[in-house]
Amino acid sequence: MSQISVAEFEAKVLAQEEIVIRIRANSGTKVSDYTYERKAAGSQSITDWLDGRIRPLLNGHEVVVIDGDYTTPHGRTKLETLRSSYEK
Repeated sequence: MSQISVAEFEAKVLAQEEIVIRIRANSGTKVSDYTYERKAAGSQSITDWLDGRIRPLLNGHEVVVIDGDYTTPHGRTKLETLRSSYEK
């Protein structure tokens, strides 16, 4: 699988998933490419989404999800609720 910088990864996740994440690593650090073509279901929890799609690509780097209030939402928050928090 190809490698991209964490900055590119964050941008791809935002474009595809409509979710803001920040990876705790230098911006030039390389991680696996985000190749999903469809965004995750809105009924999925943040924790399930992170564990299934995001963390396996990050080589152990920490990731933080940021909601529309610039806070870290609870892991059981549904993705549809998270996505709607940006529309204020």
